[in-house]
Amino acid sequence: MRLYWKVVLINGAVLAVATLLLVLGPFSVSRHPVVSEAVVLGVGLLVMLVTNSLLLRSSFKPIEKVVAEYDAMFERLEDERAASSARALAAQEAERHRIARELHDDVGQQLTVVLLGLKQLEQRVPPELADELAALRESTRDGLDDVRRVVRRLRPGVLEDLGLPNALASLANDFAEHSSASVRRVVTPGLPPLSPEAELVVYRVAQEALTNAARHAHADGVELSLTRVGDRVALVVADDGRGFDTRTDGDGLRGMRERARLAHGELAVTSSPAGTTVRLEVPSS
Repeated sequence: MRLYWKVVLINGAVLAVATLLLVLGPFSVSRHPVVSEAVVLGVGLLVMLVTNSLLLRSSFKPIEKVVAEYDAMFERLEDERAASSARALAAQEAERHRIARELHDDVGQQLTVVLLGLKQLEQRVPPELADELAALRESTRDGLDDVRRVVRRLRPGVLEDLGLPNALASLANDFAEHSSASVRRVVTPGLPPLSPEAELVVYRVAQEALTNAARHAHADGVELSLTRVGDRVALVVADDGRGFDTRTDGDGLRGMRERARLAHGELAVTSSPAGTTVRLEVPSS
């Protein structure tokens, strides 16, 4: 039987029994009720309510059990999903470090050797080839600079060496050098300490937000701020580019949300045709 009809039948049974007691029992109410009659009615109402609640409780017990089991299962699934996301992000960071190390140790060193060889060769070639060789050397130098920039993006060593504010400053400077948008930085002093994991989350969210501002929003100006809100640290990246539909959860936005959840933080993304604002708050360690 459906729950709706169970409730209807229980209430109907209680009211029917109460009606029979009033009809068949030695109870009566005068035109002008006295205190004793009011007490009888009050006691009768109380008995009805208690009886109804006891009957409904017995009917709702199976439902409460199912709801409790569902809540426990949902919590387990959330814990497993969070643990799975943590493992995936940890594996992603490890892969970033591996690729960065290989780029630095293999490709970077090889390009450095080529650059030194071209510089020595430039002194021996005929004058008519010197300009072409110099252009080739500059192109190799640009390639080496690109490799170093990719390595910095993959493995933010400045975050470990100089701390979060300096790492964000380096990230903003790198963004301004390779983008037409201007960047304004605001970092308030006296920020509460963060764990290394939380600092990495803040850095990666800022990195993703700046990348989206340059690649998709085509922003002219970006403001990056790191401030204190109580015992929490708030990162805000706001651009004046074209917005997007925040209901479409792309890989970048989904990754930011997962990282924020791992740091027990709160991520809010608002977007309109006038620009996009990414706000992340993480608790101090």
